[in-house]
Amino acid sequence: MLDQLSRATQVIVQGATGRMARVHIENMLAYGTRIVAGVSTRAEPGQAGVVPLFRTCREAVAATGSRVSLVMMPADAVMPAVEEALASGIRIVVTVAEGLPVHDALRIRRLAKEAGAQWLGASTPGLAIPGEMKIGFLPNVSLRPGPLGIMAKSGTLSYEVGFRLVMAGLGQSIWIGVGGDMVKGTRFRDLLPLFHNDHRTRGILLIGEVGGDEEEEFAWALAQSSAAKPVYALVAGSNAKEGVSMGHAGALVFGAVGTYASKKKALEAAGAKVFTSVNDLIDACRRDYVGK
Repeated sequence: MLDQLSRATQVIVQGATGRMARVHIENMLAYGTRIVAGVSTRAEPGQAGVVPLFRTCREAVAATGSRVSLVMMPADAVMPAVEEALASGIRIVVTVAEGLPVHDALRIRRLAKEAGAQWLGASTPGLAIPGEMKIGFLPNVSLRPGPLGIMAKSGTLSYEVGFRLVMAGLGQSIWIGVGGDMVKGTRFRDLLPLFHNDHRTRGILLIGEVGGDEEEEFAWALAQSSAAKPVYALVAGSNAKEGVSMGHAGALVFGAVGTYASKKKALEAAGAKVFTSVNDLIDACRRDYVGK
């Protein structure tokens, strides 16, 4: 489903009258995203700025035909919003809120699977097809059309990587933030076919971090894949001390799984190039892609 996103994609925003939602609706519209409706139970139907406003997601879907929703609501309101979206026919739902309760995330993941929908979240900064559209928080200065696909746990780290790619004369084909929570709708391994099949993508950048087993899962999937696009992996936290609390809910180490060493070993065994600094990653991309 994510492979069908383009400048023509129509997007609904649930929670459209919140302060941050209004700011980011304007930013997305300015970038070229087709925000066709907003949803808010607290406002009278009408206009939210330049966007038509509806009381329910079902009404917004019926009026626009959109199948994509960005949920910009507090963590405790995300689950009912996603339930309503899926019941209304939404098939790509993006949730940006941090702190989504684990039980809610488990339920959302199950409901999305049952509906045949794609859930991106929790706590994702969003996604972008640079030069065409973006959904979420991704900063414009970090976006430029180019040959490198980005999949990332960390929003801020991926912003830096994206900006440095732009400064190096490169850019991105697709940019997807999977979020840093342990329970999520889309994991790195799920995105491998998307990037391998995308004709714009010549190389894949995985922006990971210590904790969890998502990078190891991706490495296993990469090793089983017959596709040959190069993978460049940045794994943050190589100097993290044992017992120190990390920022993301999914940054948990279980024995030897989830450590920097285990991720590096698995990724390199699958053929990926692993880096510990943004400088080294960008230098490698510059050598391999600038002017080629």
